[in-house]
Amino acid sequence: MKTAKVIVLPYDVKWKADFEKIKAEIENAIGQLIVSVEHVGSTSVRGMSAKPCIDIDVVIKDYSVFDAVVSNLAEIGYIHEGDLGIKDRHAFRYTDKQHLQTHHLYVCPQHSAELHRHITFRDFLRSNPDAVEKYSRVKETAAQLFPDNIDKYIEYKSPCIEEMYALCGLE
Repeated sequence: MKTAKVIVLPYDVKWKADFEKIKAEIENAIGQLIVSVEHVGSTSVRGMSAKPCIDIDVVIKDYSVFDAVVSNLAEIGYIHEGDLGIKDRHAFRYTDKQHLQTHHLYVCPQHSAELHRHITFRDFLRSNPDAVEKYSRVKETAAQLFPDNIDKYIEYKSPCIEEMYALCGLE
């Protein structure tokens, strides 16, 4: 059982600017190698309650540039952690980024099923305010019920996510 502190906050307009700062740093290091930098996850949806951590997918055309991306990200403090069990989504942790909002950084080829899932769900939420309200309430409740158990928090909100995945055509 994991015991990470679960904090869910109301939407903060600052998250968009926080993402732009991170994006600028990434593009400065690897912009010539990538297709795009996508703000995904709950902080990317206006009005959505979220854990205050920016989720970012860096999109590459294919794996032909992957080694260069890993090397250039290492030069600015990102450490490749592998796919962590999710095909075509490589995670990176970082050190010495106090000047940036806490974030999760992933690199995905543009054909990645995980990238497709992130973008599809984000775009569904961005265009469905009722879904945003419902999912926000579920996340807030989950955080109140399980403030010290991230696994239980995730388990509690899973049925809501599955319902919304069905609505936006995800399995």
